Amino acid sequence: MRSYDAIVVGLGAMGSATLYHLALGGRRVLGLEQFKRGHELGSSHGDSRVIREQYFEHPLYVPIIQRAYELWQELEVQTEIRLMTLNGGLMIGPPDGMVVGGTLRSAVAFDLPHEVLTAGEVSERFPAFHLADGLIAVLDPRAGFLEPESCNTAHIDGARRAGAEIRFEEPVIQWAPDGDGVRVKTASGSYRADRLLFSAGAWSGDLLRDLKLPLTVERQVAFWLDPDESTVSYDKSRFPIYAYEYIPGSICYGFPRLARGVKASVMHGGELSLTPGHVRRTVYEGEVELLRAALSAILPGLATAPVLDNGVCLFTNTPDHDFIVDFHPHFPQVLVSSPCSGHGFKFASALGEIQAELLTKGSTRFDISAFRIDRFSGGVP
Repeated sequence: MRSYDAIVVGLGAMGSATLYHLALGGRRVLGLEQFKRGHELGSSHGDSRVIREQYFEHPLYVPIIQRAYELWQELEVQTEIRLMTLNGGLMIGPPDGMVVGGTLRSAVAFDLPHEVLTAGEVSERFPAFHLADGLIAVLDPRAGFLEPESCNTAHIDGARRAGAEIRFEEPVIQWAPDGDGVRVKTASGSYRADRLLFSAGAWSGDLLRDLKLPLTVERQVAFWLDPDESTVSYDKSRFPIYAYEYIPGSICYGFPRLARGVKASVMHGGELSLTPGHVRRTVYEGEVELLRAALSAILPGLATAPVLDNGVCLFTNTPDHDFIVDFHPHFPQVLVSSPCSGHGFKFASALGEIQAELLTKGSTRFDISAFRIDRFSGGVP
């Protein structure tokens, strides 16, 4: 039986980043992924992911995202691959709403550069945007987007160069504690390690049934649109990423024009399942109408644009939409990682470092107390 310092199960954004940092630290590590490399069945594909510093969800995320920026930039230097484009971001909504209020709270708490723009000022600076009455925007100058496939490739290839063993299309069948370590059985063999990380996204519930974690799998649909650019530009130089609170507590978001078109989506507007196997992968024609209705108050030209493409990815949601990064309550050699409720990809570089620290040192300098498993009442037997 082969033995390792650590085994990482799941090589999406969080798992691949953790594997990378463990390997860089000289650890003997094995990465296991049940699907083929570059698959589109989980949460780490789709050509773009938002990154933003002024985190409206809660200020506690700001130090972690600031570290993530640093690590993405370091990875770009090491790989000579562009992973991140910082073309600015508009956080749009009513002045007393969740998005605008939360953005300003984080900006003020950490003294981050920002601008509050009226509807007219937004249209003057970014002509594709025409905000309805009563809406304002906060401009985050360090916001932008990541290229998820390139980010995952950089972490996986970097981990392999640093000595990590990586096995795709090798699902975990069973795991069990083995003294202070753990044994893992797959379809192809058995392995032992001192530490184990589960970073399996929507498949976390299947692998961690004993924890009874209150997770739901959400079907998230993205659309790539083709708006007329004869009078306004959707190029990244004139069109920032955005998040818009179109009704209280509900958000749509989007990106500038990329290779597949102008991507946009409604956040947390999808069907819920208990397991990923029940997620509907087909997108029907009428599903774009919710997005069109949401966009009409800020991007009328985009709201009526024809659809070029669509895609489905998975959100794995906790009840409070905060992450899970914590040790198994019964097996301290097992770390459970981050079903990220749809807003986690941008943090992957930093969470990979944090999780590698937890697996090797047992602690991290960042405040991750909000990500504990025991916050779920009745969720842990």
